[in-house]
Amino acid sequence: MALSNTKKNETAETKNPPADKVRVGLITASIWENKDENGKVYHNVTFERRYIDAKDQWQSTHSYGPSDLLALAKAADLAHTKIIAARNGGDE
Repeated sequence: MALSNTKKNETAETKNPPADKVRVGLITASIWENKDENGKVYHNVTFERRYIDAKDQWQSTHSYGPSDLLALAKAADLAHTKIIAARNGGDE
């Protein structure tokens, strides 16, 4: 994937807020709701990790270390649960 495509996707995602978010520690899963040309709803999920840099400023990244993986997996699990609940027409 080219860097320009990534930037374009990030810009498109910021125009509309996510349908929902799940936070586990410093990991956030953003759930995006989209519709195709036939009106069928589908979901995508993006993940980010927050951290404080050397200048004590909050930053975010899409890179995860070994100590982040359980929180990432839990955030993915919770996001999946929310998507399935939305497909079934109700909240969790």
